[in-house]
Amino acid sequence: MSENFELLRNVTIGQYIPTGSVVHRLDPRAKILGLIIIMVAVSFSSSFFACFLLLAVVLTIARLAQIPLSYVLRGLLLAAPVLTFIFLLQIIFRSGAEPAGQVYFDLGWFRLTRLSLQGPFVGVLRIMSFVFATSLLTMTTTTTELTHGVEGLLQPFRRFGMPSHELALINMIALRFLPTLAEETERVMKAQASRGGEFGRQRFWRPDIAVKVYLPLLIPLFLNAFRRAEELIMAMEARCYVGGANRTKFIMLQPQLRDGLALTGLLAISLALALFPWPALHEILGGWF
Repeated sequence: MSENFELLRNVTIGQYIPTGSVVHRLDPRAKILGLIIIMVAVSFSSSFFACFLLLAVVLTIARLAQIPLSYVLRGLLLAAPVLTFIFLLQIIFRSGAEPAGQVYFDLGWFRLTRLSLQGPFVGVLRIMSFVFATSLLTMTTTTTELTHGVEGLLQPFRRFGMPSHELALINMIALRFLPTLAEETERVMKAQASRGGEFGRQRFWRPDIAVKVYLPLLIPLFLNAFRRAEELIMAMEARCYVGGANRTKFIMLQPQLRDGLALTGLLAISLALALFPWPALHEILGGWF
């Protein structure tokens, strides 16, 4: 019963795991650019094998970062209902997209073809790559490093009036707030369960039951979130934080050779996987698909 309330352990985005690996020692700007490269490559890859191999590249980087794959994969538990919904939605809206191809199921208004079945798999692989890559960035980079990295990448836009430091700080606060929100959800669920609330089995296929069970969580959850935000504001004001002020940094980011090699290798692998003319899935599996 207790595992129904342990949401924080399934939230991988926003968690930092210090292992001292070579990935942790990379420049945060290089890691952010690497995340952008992976996301762009996955977005423009329409082949199942390209998306699958790019996902394998992300998991390989997680192994290089000495992060257990079981912990990385744990982030899919909370995203599983969303992935299932997107998978079914794409099957429904892509039905009949290949009228001249092989048809597996036909009801007139709904036709399940080979193409309409391959597309949802590619979409799910893309979302998995996005989740894993973003989680990997926060697992290997501290909040301060992320803020300095985003600010450094946005620094050229300051001449156009863009507040790079403030934007970087807002993004990092929002990203690190996800584990805090999960922790507050756990606390509210345990408090309501002690008063007779039912959070036993999650019936995602029964939206009426899900709304009835989880709707009472929203008001106390938002109140606690606003309270945490107010505490953060008071802490920043107590430290005399002023937005837009020119400030110096204790740690200056200096790009090194390993950062360039890592970015070059990742860019080459991503371009090769995204641009290679991979055969279709049914051509590899033959009569199995």
